[in-house]
Amino acid sequence: MKKFLLILTLFFCTGISLHAQDEDPAVQEDQGSRIQQRMQEYIQRRLNMNRAEAERFSPVFIRYLFELKRTHRDFKTDRPMLQLKIAELRVRFRTEFRQVLDERRGDRVFEAEGEFKKIVVRELQQREIQRRGGLRRNRSMLD
Repeated sequence: MKKFLLILTLFFCTGISLHAQDEDPAVQEDQGSRIQQRMQEYIQRRLNMNRAEAERFSPVFIRYLFELKRTHRDFKTDRPMLQLKIAELRVRFRTEFRQVLDERRGDRVFEAEGEFKKIVVRELQQREIQRRGGLRRNRSMLD
């Protein structure tokens, strides 16, 4: 009887942990898509796109982000090859961005992308500092 309860308990606990792991990628995907949406909006504002340009730009940019993510996943262990593939991807998409926008703004898409990433990193760092500072204050109040 004890063996049966032990096996049943282990089976039940394993099922709960597997169920909990299934929810995390969906949440991460939602957060990733929100950040991508914000990046797309930032680039559209930064490059002063009108509505027609933004509508033509969106599918191309989403495809670029998808391929960039896939490239990072495929070559994450080989840094030089990753850098080469990203450079090739940017050259290919630069011509596609130039078809949607004029040449000058098509070239500036990657600059705006870099600016957005710096803003996000800075915001995350500030939040981490505030979170740590808040914890220190609370600890000092408890001491």
